[in-house]
Amino acid sequence: MEPVVLVDGRWLEPPEPMERVLPALNDLRPGQTLRFLIHREPTPLYALLRDRGLHHVVRPIGEGCFEVLITHPHTPS
Repeated sequence: MEPVVLVDGRWLEPPEPMERVLPALNDLRPGQTLRFLIHREPTPLYALLRDRGLHHVVRPIGEGCFEVLITHPHTPS
């Protein structure tokens, strides 16, 4: 099991970034982090993450892109 799973949705047209990140969310296990890169703030994703009980941190990474780090709340420390 990889500790960090990368999904790069930068410069893809909607809905392809979401189509790529949703299966990765389904496969995310405790102890893993999903690193989602996208060229716009993925506001629709936030409610979905909240509804699934997943934690996320968002930060701009330049060129108008964002990094979203997604983890399970029960991730071992």
